[in-house]
Amino acid sequence: MKSQKVLAVILALQVLLILQFWLGSPISHAGAQIPDAGAQQLEIINELKTNNDLLKGIDDKLDKMGTFFQSGKVQVEVSKPDESAEK
Repeated sequence: MKSQKVLAVILALQVLLILQFWLGSPISHAGAQIPDAGAQQLEIINELKTNNDLLKGIDDKLDKMGTFFQSGKVQVEVSKPDESAEK
């Protein structure tokens, strides 16, 4: 008796699925695109080249700062703290 109710429910669900396929809207296709691995790799390479150029510029600036500090032309003066700023 119990198994007949379960089978009836399964049959009803299958009938509903069949009616949905026949009467319902057509199944929409997925809108996914095939990834273009070559274009992705070129984009990564271009980003790496840009980052490399930026790093070369930073490296050049650090080299200039290093030679400036090693030249001995830097003079540091210590001044007394401003007493009005502490209040």
